[in-house]
Amino acid sequence: MMRAIGVSAAALLVLAARPAVCWEESDFPSRPVVAYVFAPQGKDVDTVVGEPRSYTFAKGDTLYDVARHLGLGINEVSEAYPDVDVWLPPEGDSLAFPTWWILPESDYEGVVVNIPEMRLYYFPPVRKRVHTVITYPVGLGRDEWHTPTGRFKVTEKTVNPKWVIPDSIRAEHIRERKDPRRLIEGGDPDNPLGHYRIRLSLPLYGIHGTNIPWGVGMEVSHGCIRLYPEDIARLFAVVPTGAPGEIVYEPVKIGARDGDVFVEAHPDIYETGYDYMTAAKERLRSRGWENVVDWGLLTEALEQKRGVPVRISTGRPLQRRFTEEASEAEHRLRRGPRS
Repeated sequence: MMRAIGVSAAALLVLAARPAVCWEESDFPSRPVVAYVFAPQGKDVDTVVGEPRSYTFAKGDTLYDVARHLGLGINEVSEAYPDVDVWLPPEGDSLAFPTWWILPESDYEGVVVNIPEMRLYYFPPVRKRVHTVITYPVGLGRDEWHTPTGRFKVTEKTVNPKWVIPDSIRAEHIRERKDPRRLIEGGDPDNPLGHYRIRLSLPLYGIHGTNIPWGVGMEVSHGCIRLYPEDIARLFAVVPTGAPGEIVYEPVKIGARDGDVFVEAHPDIYETGYDYMTAAKERLRSRGWENVVDWGLLTEALEQKRGVPVRISTGRPLQRRFTEEASEAEHRLRRGPRS
């Protein structure tokens, strides 16, 4: 039996207190799937996808609405702009939202969920040597119901799934809101699975929609992975049964674009005692990039944990390095073997 999404009483109170705004569900239609091209290795390695996107706040906007409109979780917006009021952002002001990401360390195959950034990446099969990725924000397990790490396969896909409520969650529902139901039919507005569920081989967990979209980017589930309704519809359509996957825990990601090195740091949301600098050094060393970064910039980015890609090198050192290595190899070839 699958652990399904549930929202705590405290979270429900917060979400129910949202002020009346001009945004409606119809403002978040299902849009075409966007696949970003990347290059995981080689001379032109490129593991940073997307671009920052500007948005000007209008009357009635909240950060919850704008985040969803831009395909972000509320955590990504709050990390990038911790001083902006989530309910009353400054009308008329424009901000560059973090609609770009460093890819997590993985096999770049199938579904990958990175817990600290609360984001899912789907890597379709490589075609004609072109690597692509599709990415969406997610909501994950709260403190007493952590989303686990581990590898899995997609075992089943269901439209309008019925929710058979586990006894432990039912006891919580009875205690918190006097709700004794044992199941909720598919398509019911109260069904927390939404309209689509992707079942996983990882016992008791799945990827699905939600009946409370504003919880995406929050730790409010019983461990499952939930997406905005419009995003699960897109993901459901492209992820095949049998696809591999992995849930990882990477507060620090390292990547490259146009010859520069970038770092992206997120809070250690499950308070694991994660060592940011050690992790960053290991990832840089594994790529041979430790000598091309500005350690002051790296330290600052790790301390701030703003959740956005930050350039930690200057002057496109990777391009210089590859050019120098190519020149040296050519010189050795011309010189010939030593006698």
